[in-house]
Amino acid sequence: MQNLHSIFPELNEAQWAKLTEMAALHREWNEKINLVSRKDIENLERHHYAPCIAAIKFLQLQPGAKVIDVGTGGGFPGLVLAVLYPTAEFTLVDSVGKKILVVEDIVKRLNLKNVQPIVARAETLSHDHDFITGRAVADLRTFVHQTKQLIIHGVKHSLPNGILYWQGGDPAVEKANSGMNPFFSFELRPLLWNDEKFEGKRIVLYRSQDLPKCKKPDLPA
Repeated sequence: MQNLHSIFPELNEAQWAKLTEMAALHREWNEKINLVSRKDIENLERHHYAPCIAAIKFLQLQPGAKVIDVGTGGGFPGLVLAVLYPTAEFTLVDSVGKKILVVEDIVKRLNLKNVQPIVARAETLSHDHDFITGRAVADLRTFVHQTKQLIIHGVKHSLPNGILYWQGGDPAVEKANSGMNPFFSFELRPLLWNDEKFEGKRIVLYRSQDLPKCKKPDLPA
């Protein structure tokens, strides 16, 4: 975690300590459940923590803000964001029970009071949240149509409320497929050591008022 400190001076020592403990728990669990590719686990902080922490560069949340991380897997980005924003409330959702068991264990062992893990499919939920987050969970059209009912309209933070999505690929293709332009886009490669691993990777915000414009995903025959 030490090599991230100079990139993210916004974090305090207590937050770094919590993230270091979290990374150790992720490594422990990854021996039992494949949360991160076994070939990539040695790059856990660089390839998985760093792009989540990058949100601190542009996102400020009001106390009591509600965030739901859909398809959280092992807790990316939701667990990391919960450490960055201790006054916000995070719901971490995944349909795979064993992954939520991992999240529950990490939440308990790190005493994270602002995280609620849930085993569920997002389309079955109706909670109100300021932001929905997701990290390459599904194609954008599917993700939007499964989650947009979870957004509160009109809440003010440093960015308009909506979907924050960790995304890769060609932005023009995403626009053509979804019918939406992001309100905000943050490129990860320039921040993260100019590492080619992050070429084309970005965090984008789709505002809540723009979500209904998204084309309905094609249904399987």
